[in-house]
Amino acid sequence: MLLLTKAVFAVMIGFLCASILGVILIPCLKRMHIGQRISIFVGESHKQKEGTPTMGGLIFILSTILTVVALLITNKIPYTSNLGIVLLVFIGHAIIGFLDDYLSIKKKNNEGLTTYQKLLMQVLIAIGFFYIYMKNGGQTSFTVGTLHIDLELGFVYGLFILLVLVGSSNAVNLTDGLDGLAGGLSAIAFIAFALISLMVGYEDLGIFSLILCGSLLGFLVFNTYPAKIFMGDTGSLTLGGTMGAIAILTHRELTLVVVAGVFVIETLTVIIQTISVQLFHKKIFLMTPIHHHFEKLGWKEPDIVKTFWICGLILAMAGIIFGVWL
Repeated sequence: MLLLTKAVFAVMIGFLCASILGVILIPCLKRMHIGQRISIFVGESHKQKEGTPTMGGLIFILSTILTVVALLITNKIPYTSNLGIVLLVFIGHAIIGFLDDYLSIKKKNNEGLTTYQKLLMQVLIAIGFFYIYMKNGGQTSFTVGTLHIDLELGFVYGLFILLVLVGSSNAVNLTDGLDGLAGGLSAIAFIAFALISLMVGYEDLGIFSLILCGSLLGFLVFNTYPAKIFMGDTGSLTLGGTMGAIAILTHRELTLVVVAGVFVIETLTVIIQTISVQLFHKKIFLMTPIHHHFEKLGWKEPDIVKTFWICGLILAMAGIIFGVWL
């Protein structure tokens, strides 16, 4: 009963804090002229969004950090090495995303940090992750109980951590193209990982996931169609990296592929399209990521988002079954 109360409290505090921050932050960003520049390739329907405040990820990032700190200070939750690692990844990717957004705005285009600069910073985060993880006796084997896989990786596990963090952060970043799409799918995914974490004995990660989920719900008050603010790379890189970190710490890396299935599909469509164009000079999709393909087919933005949310919810439920029960 106490755990259930903690879970409800975590979601509630995250939501309230994000909602209040949104009311404060959006007018500030407007006054500072921190607006999103829209790519010419996404179509006329998106041009009206030009100038909408970006860096909205700060809403759920700050609310999550403030809530976690408050709960730690009041001894409502204990500090653990796992929580320390998640905060490292969470804050580290938030800094990467913030710098990327800041440089894009300063240059007045959509080019922020270079790919190599992002990768270097993610390597440093992965090194910190691996160091804390190993110092506290973390296992270095890739295990999937359902499939009877137990592969010892040793120090190669550090590279595995980097690949998961880079892959997950970029997947969410690619999906962040429609109002509420990445935010809603992330909230669903973190609910799933919260339940998985609590069921397999990682209460610290479960409570963190619920706080972040509540913060995302507060953010979606302002981010659903028509969006008053975009999360930007500040938010998308943070969400993806954190999702990957929790999957690694709960040893549910393969479950991440199921829970985050929509993000995976979005990424795969980009890869498939790129390979097809480079090798065969032919497009398979009208535009990628695939949510833009549906736009080109004439689907309305809210309908695409709701459909993808439903797919995300179904996959999240399947992920819970796969990660806990099977």
